[in-house]
Amino acid sequence: MCFSQTPEKKRWQQRWFCRYCRQRRRRAAPEGQRLTEGRICAVQGLCWASLGKMLTNISNVLRACAQRNVTAAVVSARTYADFTNEATFEIKKCDTFKLDEGPATQVVMTRDEGLQYYRTMQTMRRMELKADQLYKQKIIRGFCHLYDGQEACAVGIEAAINLSDHLITAYRAHGYTYTRGGTVKKIMAELTGRRGGIAKGKGGSMHMYCKHFYGGNGIVGAQVPLGAGVALACKYQGNSELCVCLYGDGAANQGQIFETYNMAALWKLPVIFICENNGYGMGTSVERAAASTDYFKRGEFIPGVRVDGMDVLCVREASRFAADYCRSGKGPILMELQTYRYHGHSMSDPGVRYTIIAPVLCKFAFLLQLKFALTDCFCSFLEIDVEVRKEIEDAAQFATTDPEPPLEDLCNHIFHNNPPLEVRGTNPWSKLKSVS
Repeated sequence: MCFSQTPEKKRWQQRWFCRYCRQRRRRAAPEGQRLTEGRICAVQGLCWASLGKMLTNISNVLRACAQRNVTAAVVSARTYADFTNEATFEIKKCDTFKLDEGPATQVVMTRDEGLQYYRTMQTMRRMELKADQLYKQKIIRGFCHLYDGQEACAVGIEAAINLSDHLITAYRAHGYTYTRGGTVKKIMAELTGRRGGIAKGKGGSMHMYCKHFYGGNGIVGAQVPLGAGVALACKYQGNSELCVCLYGDGAANQGQIFETYNMAALWKLPVIFICENNGYGMGTSVERAAASTDYFKRGEFIPGVRVDGMDVLCVREASRFAADYCRSGKGPILMELQTYRYHGHSMSDPGVRYTIIAPVLCKFAFLLQLKFALTDCFCSFLEIDVEVRKEIEDAAQFATTDPEPPLEDLCNHIFHNNPPLEVRGTNPWSKLKSVS
């Protein structure tokens, strides 16, 4: 936070910014005149008399929240000097299956880590909301499955593994394409079918790829055996890498998933099976679709962990625990992330009949503000929000102006480093050849 060096100006700032002074000014202001948010935010001073009282109130609120078994920061009555660039958090204990111990419940997060998590989640959320807007404008066509509401899952997983590790998921793939190294511009261009898309405009929403990311896959549950194959390659090469294989609660009843469990356990493959349980398989609730909703126990002979998927720190620590388990040579492990999607199953499903947003609360941004907002930059969140909004708008502009791929590119990139071959049945009036 930047404080004025002029004593006169500093005293003026303190009086202006003080919560109680503002209340008195509002009550004393003539009818029709109120202090605007912009005028208050423009002043970066603090009234120290009210700060201590405010922190005490926040501490009391958090202690009450901790008794209700939600994520809470470990805080007590503090002074300004106690706030540092590192904080300890108490997170919800995970349910475990066939494990002697589980992930840690007290975790440390630095200010830089927290701001990076917030930026990534904010980018993913804004990107999905922009995709929703473009779809309703009929600029995005075809299938489109949005990930908003589940951002803490992707960010927590990526915070616990390496970029050299591998990841494969189903068709709700935009967020993971971004965390694996794709840019917002290329993702948005792929959604609109443009030449600058991450799959050159040929894959669309369900088929995006980048290094060590094997895409969204449109066939329900089919990515799970593929992920086990990637894990088999990791074990064969002996490079200490692993594969994170994601699927939803709707796909959890697929027979091929149980077959994959069996093979992965027999061969002790370094694979983390993750069920993102967002409550609904398409529009059917998990209670109506599964006799057992304890998805983390479905492996039977594979140990499992059930995690609060709406808490990025809880997901991070559970993923770190699972990654250590796999790298130690013990074989596969299963995670269930209890999360929630804010949209319907896809853009063709508005979700107004069954999705309920109100009970689902953010457990991250408020705590991060409490712990770190009083360090060197009070407006970090606002700055991130402004930057992210601009990035999304620029990407949307590119995605609506970039040219579409030409017809002659239709049969390109079918194989990698193979000689050209004729592609039959593509067009009755012309012979097309694939080009590597």
